[in-house]
Amino acid sequence: MTEAGIGDDPDRLLQIPRETCLSEIRCDRPDLTLRQLAVLLIVYQTEELQTVRGLAKHLNISKPVVTHVLNRLEELDLAYRKIDPKDRRSVLVQRTPGGAAMMERLRATMAAATTEAAQQAAEQP
Repeated sequence: MTEAGIGDDPDRLLQIPRETCLSEIRCDRPDLTLRQLAVLLIVYQTEELQTVRGLAKHLNISKPVVTHVLNRLEELDLAYRKIDPKDRRSVLVQRTPGGAAMMERLRATMAAATTEAAQQAAEQP
């Protein structure tokens, strides 16, 4: 069995993103699209600074699509852009306190959903 039996049951595994999504929808904050969430996760889960070009390549989407996503993330104060002082042609994507708070909220929700799924798996014969 995998981690507390969760990975043995695809429905239990899907319970984690389901509960996370439901929690985000139920809160008083604007929803993010999958693209917006993917960009945000890359920005917050990688140590190196991200560029528009790098995000586009990593996600296999165009730079204009990344720009559109970043417009929305900036509106929501989840990320912001600044010109790279070392290469003024490059745009760096920066973290914000609002984005960091969202990442913490997602971590907590996913941890709770994982614990609940593990408890349900342990209760099964």
